[in-house]
Amino acid sequence: MPRLQADADPNLWVPVTESLGFRGRRHRKAAIRMLLTQASGALGGEARPGSGVAAWAMSQAAPFLMRKAAGRVLVWVWKADAELVVAMAQLQQATIELRTARAMMPMEYDDTQSFRNPFLGVGEKLEMPLPPDPRQPPFATYTWDIGTHFVTLTAVCSDRERFGTVIGSVDDLARTLRVNDDLTLGESPEVLRIEPGH
Repeated sequence: MPRLQADADPNLWVPVTESLGFRGRRHRKAAIRMLLTQASGALGGEARPGSGVAAWAMSQAAPFLMRKAAGRVLVWVWKADAELVVAMAQLQQATIELRTARAMMPMEYDDTQSFRNPFLGVGEKLEMPLPPDPRQPPFATYTWDIGTHFVTLTAVCSDRERFGTVIGSVDDLARTLRVNDDLTLGESPEVLRIEPGH
């Protein structure tokens, strides 16, 4: 089964998906609170910090849910300020429904630029330092279509003024993303491995 891997700089990022129990609880709560806030704004709800109780409850369940996701979800928060940036990488099967949903995204999501990853090839980056909805925090999304799956990384920043100071580090994190399909050499002679597109 394919799994996501990345080499996040431990001086800059704290992994949320690998923190269980009391250890890492503060970082899980910060990440979930920011994700709840972004989801609320994106859905047209009132932009307000995610509920403390909801964030706490979800932070207790998150590690087990992410373990169940079997490496298809990775989450990090900014080490110097857990409330500033949360980054979430996902590996999603490229179903017809998902491709259709991506094709029907709002026009502002068309303003992408090419972004190269040495493992995944050329993908797309959408940088939104000033989202059209002022209630929505700035974010950047990176996407690679690898045929059977989509690999995405979304980073949300809580401070519009500081977004520009951290986006370079998010770029660096995005370049380390890769998919490990657990296939050993010679295991399946029918599989032809092709280098990522240039």
